[in-house]
Amino acid sequence: MSTPRELSPRALTTGLLLGLLLTPCNVYAGLKIGWSFNMSITALLLGAALWRSAGLLSSRLPPWSPLESNINQTAASACASIVSGGLVAPLPALALLTGDNLPLPALIAWVFTVSFLGIWVAFLLRARLLAQPQLRFPEGIATAETLRELFAHGREAMLRVRVLLGAAAASFAIKGIDLLVWQIPRWSPAPALQKLTFAFDPSMLLLGFGAIIGLRTGLTLLGGALVAWGLLAPLAIQVGWVAAPVDSQSAFATLVEWLLWPGVALMVSSTLVSFALRWRNRARLVETETAPATGNQRIAWMGLLVSMIIAVWLQQRLFGIDWWLAVLAVPLAFLLAMVAARVVGETGVPPIGATGQVSQLVTGAIAPGQMVTNLMAANVAGGAAGQCTDLMNDFKVGAEIGAHPGRQLVAQIAGIAVGSVAGGWLYLRLIPDPSGQLLTAEWPAPAVATWKAVAESVGGGLDAIPLGARFAMAAAAAAGIGLGWLESRRYRAWLPSGAALGLAFIIPASTSLTLFAGAALAAIWSARQPALARRFVLAGAAGLVAGESLFGVGHALLSLR
Repeated sequence: MSTPRELSPRALTTGLLLGLLLTPCNVYAGLKIGWSFNMSITALLLGAALWRSAGLLSSRLPPWSPLESNINQTAASACASIVSGGLVAPLPALALLTGDNLPLPALIAWVFTVSFLGIWVAFLLRARLLAQPQLRFPEGIATAETLRELFAHGREAMLRVRVLLGAAAASFAIKGIDLLVWQIPRWSPAPALQKLTFAFDPSMLLLGFGAIIGLRTGLTLLGGALVAWGLLAPLAIQVGWVAAPVDSQSAFATLVEWLLWPGVALMVSSTLVSFALRWRNRARLVETETAPATGNQRIAWMGLLVSMIIAVWLQQRLFGIDWWLAVLAVPLAFLLAMVAARVVGETGVPPIGATGQVSQLVTGAIAPGQMVTNLMAANVAGGAAGQCTDLMNDFKVGAEIGAHPGRQLVAQIAGIAVGSVAGGWLYLRLIPDPSGQLLTAEWPAPAVATWKAVAESVGGGLDAIPLGARFAMAAAAAAGIGLGWLESRRYRAWLPSGAALGLAFIIPASTSLTLFAGAALAAIWSARQPALARRFVLAGAAGLVAGESLFGVGHALLSLR
């Protein structure tokens, strides 16, 4: 009996090529709205469509197998999730503080290293975490179910691919018309409201993301926009805390410098309180999950040691971080990546922002006033946690279909190697002037604003915070603590998301309105035609995100010539 094909050249190559196609979508979306999209299911659909079509053209090709499909999605998702290595948060925040981006070789080396660390943490924890029945890894289960459907119902799978590609083509065309032919009007009920960024943005990317995030988060963003841009922004102008530009069509750039402080306080306090209350028993976790192991885990410990040494050396070489602080950042990254893996196993939501901010607070307490150290030591934790959670979802898919974990590890390492090069090059091409481009209406970069604000508040104390924003921060932090406490109990479904509420303070109100519209449309469709919605909402939404992202990236690169 022949061994099923798994880590075949075509499976790995397909995953890496799809990763190259999908990485720009996450870089673009991360700088636009601070979120990225898990590309596993998109890669599954596109890979199956490609090789089934090739099989129709040549009967000599071996059939595309489920194990090859798993390698394809593992490599593609690793490549596209490279943004968690810092490309859309701490690294741009560092550029804003220092005035310039890292050179490309240093950027590639850094992003690869922090992601490489997370891969070995995941490989070390794989057997123990997957053996715990309470950790279902919802994202991994959803990907595994899609994979099974692909091979059980080929016609259904190809129909979903057509929906994805059709939505991508429509989104691509609409963005092209908007930028090159005729600007689609940004409807607003009044000029005064438009100045406060209240307008409907006809963005297919935002509609697609809205459909993905769900109605609860969409409603939260709508409420946050009303509070931040409809209530606090006019109040700050009236009191004199903010001087809105008279001759500008939009006051976003001026107002966001004030609003980001209560927004960050709300996001950080709610996320960390919920995080701490839900995962209090850390001592038992560390004792259980790091017990001595044999076999493949010896290889994992060796890989972890090598990645730790490289991470410490790069912190010193690139950022001048004291050796003892660089060493301290690595075990902290290990612990927080472990916590993040368990959180994503239970909830499906990777707490990447929370892990980075915990690391920022710990580093700030140990090394006060050192903002570069604060950002980049925390980046080690955030990047490791991002890749750890991504690979744990991949391992869950592999466990469901009987895949070889070592071969998935190879695909993941290849994915981050390609993603580091592609993502680093693309970021530098899109944002050559971080000081002039970021935290603007064109590139709101809310994750960048959050990391920068936390570093400044930890490093500079109250003097770093504008007058008036301190009172708003105190009130927002209190609200965030309350929401975080309630979210950790049984009221989560009935409460606004603290993280999304804070995010609405940092992105234009028009972005929140369009995200809400996408969530509402998806909810209405799901209520009226649940069977069709289950089949096509995710595929259509992914297509909308991909189409506009790819056009936006291409247009931005061409305009830089």
